Amino acid sequence: MEKEKILILTDDYAEDLELLYPYYRMIEAGYDVVMASDAGGRGLKGKNGVPYKSDVSWEDIDAAEFVGLLIPGGWAPDKLRRYDKVKAIVKEINDAGKPIGIICHAGWVTISAGIMKGRKATSTPAIKDDMENAGCTWVNEEVVVDGNLVSSRAPMDLPAYMKAFIKALEE
Repeated sequence: MEKEKILILTDDYAEDLELLYPYYRMIEAGYDVVMASDAGGRGLKGKNGVPYKSDVSWEDIDAAEFVGLLIPGGWAPDKLRRYDKVKAIVKEINDAGKPIGIICHAGWVTISAGIMKGRKATSTPAIKDDMENAGCTWVNEEVVVDGNLVSSRAPMDLPAYMKAFIKALEE
C-alpha cells in the first residue's frame, strides 16, 4: 500500500529543529516525506550546521500528490518566498484545503503566496508586523489552527505544533 505524501519545502539555513523534528514525526506517523529545494539531491545545511539533502526540485513537484505541506523556519523562508514555483505550490495546496504547517519565519512564504489575508496565525515575533501587514490576525500562542493552516512560533512549540498538524491531516 502506497503511503500518503507530505511535502517539506526548504533551502539552506532552515532552522534545524523545525525541519528535522517534523520530518521524523511524519515518518513515525506513517507518511512518505518528500523534501524539496531548488535542486533534487542537493546537499543542504541547516542554520545550526546540520547537513541534509533534498529529494527533488520543487520545479518537479505536483502539489496534487501531497496531503500536506510543512515549511520550516530559520533563514530559508526568506529565500523560498522569492520563487514563483514555491508560491504556486503553497497556493495550490491551500486552495485544495490541505493542511499547511508553518513555524517561526515560514509565515514569510505564506505571505508571499498571498494566503494570509483574513487568517489567524502565529510566528516568531520578529515577523509579527509582516503577518499583520499581510492581513493576518497575529497572536502569541504556541500553536494556532485556522482552517487548514497550522502555525507555531519556535522550536519550543514543536510538540504542540506537530500534534495539531497530525490532527489536521486526520480530519
